Amino acid sequence: MSTHSSFRVPFWLGGCVLAAVALFFLWGEHHAHILATLTYALLLLCPLMHLFMHRGHGPHHPDQANMKGHPHGGA
Repeated sequence: MSTHSSFRVPFWLGGCVLAAVALFFLWGEHHAHILATLTYALLLLCPLMHLFMHRGHGPHHPDQANMKGHPHGGA
């Protein structure tokens, strides 16, 4: 029997600490560049949000609701 217990840090916790330190130094040296690219990141996310947010809300035209096999209308 071994009474020696070793302290083990989970891998994900070590990765989070490493990422936090890297982000701290990245922000310290390049905060102007990071803030400038956030505008472009928001513009690039708009088409993706449009693509994923328009799922499952039904057809755009009333005549499309009568289509057979359509999940939101028809018999």
